[in-house]
Amino acid sequence: MSAEATNPATPGPATPSSKLSAPPPLPTSHERGDSEQGAPPSHRRKSRPRIDLRRLGRAALLGPAARDRLPDAIGHVAEAHRAHHPDADLEPLRRAYVLAESSHRGQMRKSGEPYITHPLAVTLILAELGAETTTLTASLLHDTVEDTEVTLNQVRKEFGDEVCYLVDGVTKLEKVDYGAAAEPETFRKMLVATGNDVRVMSIKLADRLHNMRTLGVMRPEKQARIAKVTRDVLIPLAERLGVQALKTELEDLVFAILHPEEYEHTRELIAANAARDDDPLAEIAEEVRTVLRDAGIQAEVLIRPRHFVSVHRVSRKRGPLRGADFGRLLVLVNEDADCYGVLGELHTCLTPVVSEFKDFIAVPKFNLYQSLHTAVARGDGQVTEVLIRTHQMHKVAEAGVIALGNPYAPPSEEQADGAGDRPFDGERADPTRPGWLSRLLDWQEGAPDPDTFWSTLREDLAQDREITVFRADGGSLGLPEGASCVDAAYAQYGEDAHACIGARVNGRLATLSTLLRDGDTVQLLMGQDPASEPSREWLEHAHTPAARIAIQRWLAAHPSPSGTAHPSSGETEPPEQPAATPRPAADARAARPAANAVVDQPGASVRLAGCCTPVPPDEVTGFAVRGGVVTVHRVECAGVARMKSTGRAEVGVRWGDTTECRVALVAESFGRPHLLADLTEAIAQEGVAIVSATVEPPSQQRVRHTYTLQLPDAARLPALMRAMRNVAGVYDVSRAQHQAAGAQ
Repeated sequence: MSAEATNPATPGPATPSSKLSAPPPLPTSHERGDSEQGAPPSHRRKSRPRIDLRRLGRAALLGPAARDRLPDAIGHVAEAHRAHHPDADLEPLRRAYVLAESSHRGQMRKSGEPYITHPLAVTLILAELGAETTTLTASLLHDTVEDTEVTLNQVRKEFGDEVCYLVDGVTKLEKVDYGAAAEPETFRKMLVATGNDVRVMSIKLADRLHNMRTLGVMRPEKQARIAKVTRDVLIPLAERLGVQALKTELEDLVFAILHPEEYEHTRELIAANAARDDDPLAEIAEEVRTVLRDAGIQAEVLIRPRHFVSVHRVSRKRGPLRGADFGRLLVLVNEDADCYGVLGELHTCLTPVVSEFKDFIAVPKFNLYQSLHTAVARGDGQVTEVLIRTHQMHKVAEAGVIALGNPYAPPSEEQADGAGDRPFDGERADPTRPGWLSRLLDWQEGAPDPDTFWSTLREDLAQDREITVFRADGGSLGLPEGASCVDAAYAQYGEDAHACIGARVNGRLATLSTLLRDGDTVQLLMGQDPASEPSREWLEHAHTPAARIAIQRWLAAHPSPSGTAHPSSGETEPPEQPAATPRPAADARAARPAANAVVDQPGASVRLAGCCTPVPPDEVTGFAVRGGVVTVHRVECAGVARMKSTGRAEVGVRWGDTTECRVALVAESFGRPHLLADLTEAIAQEGVAIVSATVEPPSQQRVRHTYTLQLPDAARLPALMRAMRNVAGVYDVSRAQHQAAGAQ
């Protein structure tokens, strides 16, 4: 609960010595992945000094101000709010503060400060990020229902249903202690509340940030427990909501608590770099300004220092750090098109590191982030990363969903007209319900028990990078990095994905275990058999909770008989008679007809090579072997090249008038029930006899069938191969190409 927060003692990411009187500066510019912490954006407003919470406490003790003016203690919140929303009505904030101050009067934090300083600090954090008035009003009141005599009905009566819902949502999350047994239910409630209104989570994140800032006098074990929950759940949720300003400071505070030695080492690295006489980032920034000024592009070029955790990650990745590793350059422009203009000038006038280029404007990240990423190299070998975005993109990069204002307000006429016939995109049509959140809400309903929910939630949130893959119909799917075709199938089709039999990735056939990369195109192949069922092997390749839970639920509902292999394990059932006949004996194979091959060697007998099973009208050649026999091979057979390399002489071969022939075909398929029976039926319908058949054990859901077939007419071979390919689950049929051990 927030009432437990006390004075800070743990050094934080900014100015440790001053934390007793003020919180560390709120990060103002952050990037997805490796984020940054820097100075407030000069293009928006001048930097203001941080507010002294002790001064706020003294102001709060004076009681509410007159009804016709704003209380002094909330003046800083109003100033920050008006910087983002100049026309905002401040009356709800005044009334909310008066109610919160009078309700909390007499309550003190463990630090000795009036309790009202906590909701004030939480509201200030949100105001700095650009939250709209309703969110700020609820933030001021977020502890009143829990800790005072104020009721939800009173909040609803005075401030409306919207504020009441937000206060209730945050209150529910505060009522459960962060004990090991309570965590699953706490965060399940949090997800449901967030799914209905992301502003609940925004207030919760700001509340946790202020409590983390003031965590110092708690017992070390309690600090560690709260820090671990913050690291495992709240920080990933902040990342996914795009609220990088909160996420990165939370990361630094957790870093200081859980890894104090690494934190101190990183602090020393940053201090040593700040004491350097030269500043390569400043030098390259001035060079970039010159390039853009000469090109006539209006832009701001800022240096964005990395925050502590980002510096620590870079040092572990790159080893000893150089001056340019401690920050990035941020180029801010007015229009989207200017972003690409800046990119072109930088790549033309400076030395680009092409492998570092990423376009998150054309393909935004799952958490609303848009920017162009590139890097340029200096003559001394130092590489400087450059981020290019518009001012609006920058605002969203800092505050994520908070920057959207009130996402539930009806659009204005101008916004509605601008929407036109814009196509629906299920991942981003509702920015308050991004695709990852919808998927998370879906699978949490199917989680069988709290322990499964909790472990799965932590695993899911640990996958903090997403990829975008494109469906064959032009739509897109957002998936966690490391997702496979199994995950794509369940993301697109839900439990109907049980019938998936394979996929094409970028036009090429792939197994369901294939890992997907950002930008891949995926076409999922669905079986027509209503008896199709998931394979137990799919669990090894499913990375998303939705896929794993759906597969586990099906397997639990369809247990395998004891001692027998379940069809879902990928095994193909024994063939139905007469699906295959035993392999002929060796003498029978020797006596098989020599088809219609004629050799230019009088008196010689002819044998078709088993390694390539040539049939008319294949181009063929022959080689004499022991016993006066000429073995006939297809020209492209690997055995031909091998025998030529040993100096064996070729014998001329041509096809005669007989059309009957024997051929070996290989059918590759995805495992499913009744597949072998369907294949043999397709072969029989073409009037072809099966001499022998072999089915190899399944591997990665693939099954390989080899058939030796007797055709009454070689001209039927193309039609036979088409008929076999048309069997559901079969993705390729080809002529057998065995590697012969020696000369035939």
